[in-house]
Amino acid sequence: MPGHRLKMRDIKRVVVLCGGDGAEREVSLRSGRAVAEALRTGPFDVTEWDLRSLGEVQELREGGFDFAFIALHGDWGEDGTLQSVLSVMGLPYTGSRPAACKAAMHKGTSRVLFARAGLQVPKGLLFSVDSEVDVDAITEFLGGHVVVKPCSGGSTVGVTLVTRPEEIPDAIDKAFLHDSGVLIEEYVAGRELTVAVLERGRKTVPLPVIEIVPRHGFYDYDNKYAAGATEYLVPAPLDEAVYARVTADALTAHRCLACRAYSRSDFRLSSDGVPWILEVNTAPGMTSTSLVPKAARAAGLSFPALARAIISASR
Repeated sequence: MPGHRLKMRDIKRVVVLCGGDGAEREVSLRSGRAVAEALRTGPFDVTEWDLRSLGEVQELREGGFDFAFIALHGDWGEDGTLQSVLSVMGLPYTGSRPAACKAAMHKGTSRVLFARAGLQVPKGLLFSVDSEVDVDAITEFLGGHVVVKPCSGGSTVGVTLVTRPEEIPDAIDKAFLHDSGVLIEEYVAGRELTVAVLERGRKTVPLPVIEIVPRHGFYDYDNKYAAGATEYLVPAPLDEAVYARVTADALTAHRCLACRAYSRSDFRLSSDGVPWILEVNTAPGMTSTSLVPKAARAAGLSFPALARAIISASR
């Protein structure tokens, strides 16, 4: 809570919140199970809680919990809504405060903050459900090779990689199935990178950069969660100067959104060595094979140690 820093020794009963009712429910349940198992190796009494609706949060009052580990992804679990309710309840929780979660979740808001901080952001256009869609104007501004995505959300749900202008209207309709806002961005050809950062003591440190190499197509939902569909290079084989810039940009992104404890920034690296930031995740996947645990392992931090470090940084 603001103005109060809970001592680690006082945290005995931890509730791991997962599930939700959105498109990322199954991934969230897997994250919750993994985090709960990791925390049970330590000194905590752990309860895994499938939070099916925001209305159920009030039931946590009866649990006598000291701390909540948020393992929900997308929707009200990651956009600051759950964080606001927990703050009002007085139950400390992992990760960023409500304002940072809201800013990170809305790609239109985060793009503005990234640009102000000097980060390289792909050109993009935002649409609401009542916006007029002029395909010729879109392609004139962004080109015919674009990415159409819900303005809020994760796990690449509702995202379409468009290579022909005539595909844009259907891609927009698909994105609107998952959100009331749609972002269309120019496609940045290059390599897929992700960088997690972790607050440790008074320092915020980048974990090893990961390069994501799908065996087929782009890094969509199937390639993220199907076993063997994607190769992960940790640390990413990058030129030293490029590596330093990517990690510096991840730290800048974390700070410009006022994130807390940990976050994960996703980039496209163009052929000229420029990292283009796509988004920041304030509650990234936490299964044993997710990106943040992969980066932590490469830094010598086990999954249980990572989970405890996140709690410590969030007190």
